[in-house]
Amino acid sequence: MPGAIIGKNCNLGQNVYVANGVILGNNVKVQNNVSIYEGVECEDDVFLGPSMVFTNVYNPRSAVNRKGEYMKTVVGKGATIGANATIVCGNPIGKYAFIGAGTVITKGVKDYALIVGNPGRRIGWMSEHGERLHFDDKGEATCPCSGSVYKLKEENLIRIH
Repeated sequence: MPGAIIGKNCNLGQNVYVANGVILGNNVKVQNNVSIYEGVECEDDVFLGPSMVFTNVYNPRSAVNRKGEYMKTVVGKGATIGANATIVCGNPIGKYAFIGAGTVITKGVKDYALIVGNPGRRIGWMSEHGERLHFDDKGEATCPCSGSVYKLKEENLIRIH
């Protein structure tokens, strides 16, 4: 739609709808059959898998006009949302998070979290490169592809180098 902002080097697949007010950062990849509704903002390098779903009203009813109640959903830099996942509006997705195929997100997702299931639950952590991390006895993990090192600190993951 004319009010959408689409960054550089984005790739929009077949049957994609981008509503007024949507913001897509640079290098966002949107696979086939995805509708991105008003209130959604995707930061740089986000991947939206085939047929994944965003909502924008928490309690829709056909007979009740709730256009003024659209909730904002921000998808952080580098995050991946798998095929057929559903993101309930108002729940931020952290940077480099990885939402597995078919997952239903009903609460906010931390940076680097690996989330699966219905409702979605964290089962691990992912590197910025998209690799599942395995931790040593010091709570540190090294990405097997990039060599980046991560540390668990108070139930949050941080990249230390």
